[in-house]
Amino acid sequence: MGVRATLDSVDWSALTATRDDIVSRNHRGVEGHLAHAGVRVVRGSVSLTGSRTVQVDSGEEAGDGWRARRGIVLATGSRPRTLPGLEPDGSRVVTSDDALFAPGLPGSVLVLGGGAIGVEYASLHRSMGARVVLVEAAERLLPLEDDHVSRLLRRGLTQRGIEVHTGARLEDARPYHDGVRATVRTARGETLQLDVERLLVAVGRVPVTDGLGLAAAGLVTDGRGYVAPADWARLETSVSGIHVVGDLLPPPSLGLAHASFAEGLLVAETLAGRASWPVDYAAVPRVTYSAPQTASVGLTEAEARARGHEVVCNTMPLAAVAKGMVHGQTGGVKAVADRDGRVLGVHLVGPHVSEMIAESQLIVGWDAEAADMARHIHPHPTLSEAVGEVMLSLGGRGLHQRR
Repeated sequence: MGVRATLDSVDWSALTATRDDIVSRNHRGVEGHLAHAGVRVVRGSVSLTGSRTVQVDSGEEAGDGWRARRGIVLATGSRPRTLPGLEPDGSRVVTSDDALFAPGLPGSVLVLGGGAIGVEYASLHRSMGARVVLVEAAERLLPLEDDHVSRLLRRGLTQRGIEVHTGARLEDARPYHDGVRATVRTARGETLQLDVERLLVAVGRVPVTDGLGLAAAGLVTDGRGYVAPADWARLETSVSGIHVVGDLLPPPSLGLAHASFAEGLLVAETLAGRASWPVDYAAVPRVTYSAPQTASVGLTEAEARARGHEVVCNTMPLAAVAKGMVHGQTGGVKAVADRDGRVLGVHLVGPHVSEMIAESQLIVGWDAEAADMARHIHPHPTLSEAVGEVMLSLGGRGLHQRR
């Protein structure tokens, strides 16, 4: 574009201080909302002692018991999954929780795990100038997303200089005084010896239930550690009056903050005796905050076919619209529709697509047809034009695509 510029350095301490300030302000905002609503907050360890009682252990009120009149909501979250024999030390081997609190910026990092968290951390470290190797055991990145998303994402990460290995496994990792020496077996059976300053383990998360006293309340976890609801419409467990939200829930819950907000609202309204609506997990947007970003809602093509839909798909690269040419990045739009015209899923890759997905959430959530969307005009020049063009073509009114 004719702009010549250089980046002198990244002040990591100033960057983390800004992060901490933003987190702190958000935290204080939540505390303010709770105080305004008259919610009493007690900080401490808690365990269930029955279906309506809990024991609280805090410096303020050690040993006090509490009885719930309406119900109990379990929302204890999750922690990073670790690998046997590879214990995090907070410096050379880190989890996704402590990666941003590790000392300094590594010059090289091996990210183990190609799900959303691993991709985000790989992208972040590359943006900070590190050499990045990303290893995923599945055959593609973001294996739960549409394969079109995985292909475009991998292309974008590779163009940024990130070394990506899918269908690969970590065979050995040995920390030493200033880094980690790792052995990776690639999909082709080749052995890679990697010396990196940091190994970041991002192989998923597990629910936090240790010490919660589930058995005392008559609850058990499933084989994966989740607390499954007996009634998904109320998120109520098999024990009447005990509800569960957030990372404790098994799929189809998504373990995403915005999905947890909706779950909390559902349970709050249920306990208050108000009408509420079950969470439509198929219509919850899924976003990966990397560069390029990914954002999806609804069914993938494979999921739609597996459910018996007669599938019609349409794709368009972002570079086919003027604003996409301006950004000059890898990206695209894919819409998955039923033969009857109903849009089943929308999948985006590219810059700012996390801000674009809301329109597609309404399309999928309201069971809209492509022909319905083809009547609506998108502003020019914007990246959202690509969504409009895809819907125009699916609706039989294509302007720039030949079907």
